[in-house]
Amino acid sequence: ETFANHTSSKAIDHQLYNKTMSAKTKRVLIVLTSHDQLLNGKPTGWYLPEMAHPYYEFLEAGYSIDVASPNGGKAPLDPGSVENFSKDELCQKFLKDDEAQKKVTSTLKLSEVQQSNYDTVFYVGGHGPCFDLQKDPVSINLIQSFLAASKPVAAVCHGPVVFVNVKNPDGTDFVKGKKMTVFTNQEEEMVKLTDAIPFLVETRLKELGANFESAEKPWGEYAVRDGLLVTGQNPASASKTAKLLIEAVGN
Repeated sequence: ETFANHTSSKAIDHQLYNKTMSAKTKRVLIVLTSHDQLLNGKPTGWYLPEMAHPYYEFLEAGYSIDVASPNGGKAPLDPGSVENFSKDELCQKFLKDDEAQKKVTSTLKLSEVQQSNYDTVFYVGGHGPCFDLQKDPVSINLIQSFLAASKPVAAVCHGPVVFVNVKNPDGTDFVKGKKMTVFTNQEEEMVKLTDAIPFLVETRLKELGANFESAEKPWGEYAVRDGLLVTGQNPASASKTAKLLIEAVGN
């Protein structure tokens, strides 16, 4: 009898523990592009390490992860990123990870996700977002709703392009006066894609009055937080961007 009592009280403890744990589980929405072609006709999409590295940072921090894109369904992976990161351990793990692959091949439709279901949002780069997400009214409204709820927002590499049309409640440009970074003009020149995208993101952010910052050298790791905004410069900065975001979300 004592044994039975002992197990049942343990079971109740366990239920309580599960309840408190699930109440505390942080939820991140990761957003990918649905756009798959550069102006020069070459394929593009979302960039592998900028999804893979943050994905495992969020998992390690105990987050639950949903992935969305403007069109929903399979989000286009930039084939160049698969080639360039064929020796990267986490990228290779991600490509073989069934759970992760399910998330990127059957993404939620951005118009069907609710800000209230998440603690934060993270935008993955690749050149794709320069075409669709930067002017997608659903994405712009979603970001504005996260900010209105005092929830941090983040983006890496070309991802910060998603903020160029975001406004403050008073109608002014959100990025004005913000410390932030993005894939630099110099990096764009080095990959010879300056003319393959609608506009240079560093130039656009500066025109809008952002306080632009970057690593001393191209391809260096650089991520910066300014209040609710977290941005990372390039593929090498993806993990750091996720870590800064996790810090911004807090406990």
